[in-house]
Amino acid sequence: MKRLFQLLSFIFVVSLVVSCGTTAKSSADRSFGNYRAVSVAFYNLENLFDTINQSNNDEEFLPEGSMRWNGMKYRAKLKNMAYAISQIGLETTPNGVSILGVSEIENRGVLEDLVKEPTIANRNYEIIHYDSPDRRGVDVGLLYNPRDFVPTAHKSHRLITDDPNFLTRDQLVVSGYLLKEKVHVIVNHWPSRSGGEVASAPKRNAAAALSKQIADSLYRQDPNAKIIIMGDLNDDPYNESVAKVLNAKRNMEDVEDYGLYNPTWRILDSGVGTLAYNNQWNLFDQIIISKPLLTKDKSKLSFWKAEVFNKSFLVQQEGAYKGVPLRTHAGGVWMNGYSDHFPIIIYLVKSTD
Repeated sequence: MKRLFQLLSFIFVVSLVVSCGTTAKSSADRSFGNYRAVSVAFYNLENLFDTINQSNNDEEFLPEGSMRWNGMKYRAKLKNMAYAISQIGLETTPNGVSILGVSEIENRGVLEDLVKEPTIANRNYEIIHYDSPDRRGVDVGLLYNPRDFVPTAHKSHRLITDDPNFLTRDQLVVSGYLLKEKVHVIVNHWPSRSGGEVASAPKRNAAAALSKQIADSLYRQDPNAKIIIMGDLNDDPYNESVAKVLNAKRNMEDVEDYGLYNPTWRILDSGVGTLAYNNQWNLFDQIIISKPLLTKDKSKLSFWKAEVFNKSFLVQQEGAYKGVPLRTHAGGVWMNGYSDHFPIIIYLVKSTD
């Protein structure tokens, strides 16, 4: 009995150390030994608009607009989003997320207001952003902690389709050094399913082709390019745009040279998603990586795991929308929530031996 008690006590202590995440070491220590872990994430911020009337299509999010968007609501939105960002990956990477791609932001100004919020101000997040021609007036952007990531180049890529009147979000490409290794991050917000999934699919296929073109170009420059494609793709991992056009694989062993791996596919297989519609979970928010990040050489930056950040405070706890993301508005009612999407995270590790 004494030996059994000692064994149970040992298991409890080990479990506590693993779950607390008070240091950069966790259960992965058994696999990687001494290492540094960093988190890279994407978050659709769901209509982060300011209250100023701009030249874009922001009428809905003005004080006199249908959402009655005012200073109080805007400040609450900033506070909520900053708190959510402050918690992303915190259990595994106590210094917080190192690189965060974002979408549904109106302009650079809202990001400047966001990074000043008290819950994340001490991280000194810096911003990379370009204005897009999107008809809704929303863009993508990148926040990064300069302690971990040093950008060296960035560019915005326009999506051109057969429809000259179709305007959507640009794709943002940022290159730089993460833990002193060169990486390339492509931030996306692909065209929506407005008009129906099938009818709108060609636009997402075109967006996937652009991301593939960018990734292939990076591979041609460097066969060992470490590429991270992230975003709200408005498609699931198994849809044609992701699985066929981008050719992002479900299984690591299927990734060929110059190929891409989609670690979020298995997450959706397990029944976990980042947004819900008609009582069904989708995983539109994905992070896809190039084969060099699958290296078994832990002295180099390598992929560890992926997860959906769906902590209880981000979840609607009651009512008709119970169990889904607690969003800013639902049914025209201000919920004082966060977003209709959960963030998606990957963890990368590098040995310190």
